[in-house]
Amino acid sequence: MEFRSVWCVLLFSCVLPDCSAHNDFFTSIGQMTDLLFTEKDLVKSLKDYIKAEESKLEKVKRWAEKLDALTATATQDPEGFLGHPVNAFKLMKRLNTEWGEVEDLVLRDMSDGFISNLTIQRQHFPSDEDQTGAAKALLRLQDTYNLDTQTISTGDLPGVSSDLPYKSTLTPEDCFELGKTAYSEADYYHTELWMAQALRQLDEEQVSSVDVVSVLDYLSYSIYQQGELERALEYTKRLLSLDPDHQRATGNLKYFEYQLAKQRKAEGEQTGTAGAPKDRSKRQSDRKSEYLPEKRKYEKLCRGEGLRLTPRRQSRLFCRYYDNNKHPYYVLGPVKQEDEWDRPRIVRYHEIISEKEMEKIKELAKPRLRRATISNPVTGVLETAHYRISKSAWLAANEHPVVDHINQRIEDITGLDVTTAEELQVANYGVGGQYEPHFDFGRKDEPDAFKELGTGNRIATWLFYMSDVTAGGATVFPEVGASVKPMKGSAVFWYNLFPSGEGDYSTRHAACPVLLGNKWVSNKWIHERGQEFRRRCSLRETD
Repeated sequence: MEFRSVWCVLLFSCVLPDCSAHNDFFTSIGQMTDLLFTEKDLVKSLKDYIKAEESKLEKVKRWAEKLDALTATATQDPEGFLGHPVNAFKLMKRLNTEWGEVEDLVLRDMSDGFISNLTIQRQHFPSDEDQTGAAKALLRLQDTYNLDTQTISTGDLPGVSSDLPYKSTLTPEDCFELGKTAYSEADYYHTELWMAQALRQLDEEQVSSVDVVSVLDYLSYSIYQQGELERALEYTKRLLSLDPDHQRATGNLKYFEYQLAKQRKAEGEQTGTAGAPKDRSKRQSDRKSEYLPEKRKYEKLCRGEGLRLTPRRQSRLFCRYYDNNKHPYYVLGPVKQEDEWDRPRIVRYHEIISEKEMEKIKELAKPRLRRATISNPVTGVLETAHYRISKSAWLAANEHPVVDHINQRIEDITGLDVTTAEELQVANYGVGGQYEPHFDFGRKDEPDAFKELGTGNRIATWLFYMSDVTAGGATVFPEVGASVKPMKGSAVFWYNLFPSGEGDYSTRHAACPVLLGNKWVSNKWIHERGQEFRRRCSLRETD
């Protein structure tokens, strides 16, 4: 037995080579793929155990068979599988919660090799933070893309084809967990939506471990918190019809009846009182009105709505073969350049990075991906933020020839000196991955984030798209209404500063949440130093 334990430690310590890199799983789909193979190994180990104890562990056998089919499909295309946010959420939930239940079930019978393996593996499983992060991602996608709970729970998200092999559905337990996550954030709007969805599925006689009474308890309270006394009272009465001795519901019933009578008296029992049920779309509209104007613009652009170029401005945008003023390298092989927007000028370069180069960049970055950070506008300190959900890694030019070649290509095409630029940053977005509106350049009213570099402000941004995204994931500019869709193998470029050195505030941009798919990007931030004779100031200070 001692030999077996040592062997298990040696075997499973190799599954996740850099455990320190695997926190915040939900922030990078690229790293989450390791979890699928880990889960597949656990299923195999579990099935071996079942062969010895099949008669006593029939429940465990059924669980393993279900997971075996799921992981077999998932590991054929890990990133595609996790590109569906429902699959990513359910993976977090299974590994953080449900595998623990399996462990408890097996422990009641005997402790054998499978338990040793599972116990070792669980040290590297997603945490409560990962499960909560994945749940919040689904709620974020629900709001940004105006999705209803039925659409999400059936897995029929925009962009999902009918023959998709790994489409998942949410069970009543899953919906209940989403509702509880919202409740823990005092988000009663989403609590109501997901508890109501759980109740609908339970009313359809779906077999579930979720207690209808618990669902009704959360549902009635969340509705009450939104000021709808009549509906809260209705669900409380239904709860008490199932559990007459429910202490909290009994107290709530009396309180709701008292408050409703008081309200009706004050309103003179007129129609349209504050206690009357509101239309859900009206409540959603009221909720949206609390958002900042920029938030509304940002979400509209993510959905493909919002501002558009006028026909006159559109007519001034062109596609061309570009050689950067007859650069020797591009005279015979110019690049394909397309105008995406006029003010600020945003251009896209098509087929600018090869498949082989993209795969090498991902390969170099993946082991070093860490939770992306932002610079605190007050202190200047780097920190994680809920509005930037991704992981990133930095690649220096001397690490591999492909990085050096890419840097040189950026310099040749833009005409800017990249020796003072930051290292190539590679980012992979997680479940509902996003980066809300921000500037790439440093403003005068905040600490100089680039002072230590000694290379000045970020004059320009070059952004490679290293994957296609089935739905969502666009780069949008809320100030001007521009929206640039990810296109694998292409890159977009824009200046963050005017020739005078002043910041161009119209370049404020955002990465929309990834609704379906896996988003890989890499970017190069080019700095002011070295550009003095490459991008000259004009004679007018206002330029």
